[in-house]
Amino acid sequence: MSTKGVYSALSGALAQSLKLDTIANNLANVNTPAFKRDQQVFNEYLTANEKPPEVIQVPRVPASIESFYDMQGGDKSYVDTKGTFTDFSQGGLKPTGNTLDVAIDGKGFFEVATPNGVKLTRSGNFTLDGNGQVVTKDGFPVLLNGEPGSDPAARTVRLDGSGPITINDSGDIFQGTEMVGRLSLVDVKNPDSLQKMGNSLYGFKNNMAPEMSNVANPSLKQGFVEASNVNIVQEMTDMIQTNRVFESTQKAISAYDSMAEKLVNVVGKTSN
Repeated sequence: MSTKGVYSALSGALAQSLKLDTIANNLANVNTPAFKRDQQVFNEYLTANEKPPEVIQVPRVPASIESFYDMQGGDKSYVDTKGTFTDFSQGGLKPTGNTLDVAIDGKGFFEVATPNGVKLTRSGNFTLDGNGQVVTKDGFPVLLNGEPGSDPAARTVRLDGSGPITINDSGDIFQGTEMVGRLSLVDVKNPDSLQKMGNSLYGFKNNMAPEMSNVANPSLKQGFVEASNVNIVQEMTDMIQTNRVFESTQKAISAYDSMAEKLVNVVGKTSN
């Protein structure tokens, strides 16, 4: 019984450690524009009850009380990591006054061209590179509206500085009175298909097909950036709770270890 318990407690400790790492990452990005908080989801894994019937071990021993009450592992349960899920709720809008800062107010993602293909982002703190091209803070070109799958090189935004830059709520870019194009803003049908790629970029998971469409009525705000949706109070509360659960699982592991030691050193010697 002690062996079963220690593994259940150990799986719980590992789960809480993973949750702490996720909370720490959320707190580290509280000031990252358009960052979306992550959360860990766990479930109870009932070892035998989730096995197909053909792999359950049947006792090969003579009939006895022990074999009659054999649980076939159904009394064992562990904490299983179900996955990391991203909360895509809207972050607050912070005014910056910068001409090329654009915040998305509502649904949608900007398209940007990277060496690994077109990726998505909510972070709209753009700038100009040496060639007058509108790029992200990491130098990736921001794309104009176009057909899905079209050549990204033909959809980059270039400005020559001939007039003031204006970006309206629909994403139309004007240089002076001349319209340069409209920023690409796409909606993802299933946000759970997205995977964080680093640098505030998103790609699609390998086992999920990308399903995108242009946002029909985009709402963009020039001179603003979207703030992180991390709530510091909530994260700190979750951290305290997770630390307490982690400490409890450590105490349980120590208790089971002590039981095993007494079983070997005390009960074993007594029986001899």
